[in-house]
Amino acid sequence: MQGDESARKGKQTEAVEREAAKQRLLAQADAERVPVEDTTRAVPDRRWRRDQR
Repeated sequence: MQGDESARKGKQTEAVEREAAKQRLLAQADAERVPVEDTTRAVPDRRWRRDQR
């Protein structure tokens, strides 16, 4: 009986840790997010070089 209880607590702790890690990742991604207004459309170098030759 005691083994089942500790296994359940272990799974619960694992779920809490997983949720905390998820929240940290989401917070980091949000902090690193670049607003759409601040981005520019990149033109591949190859096309530009081909026109210059």
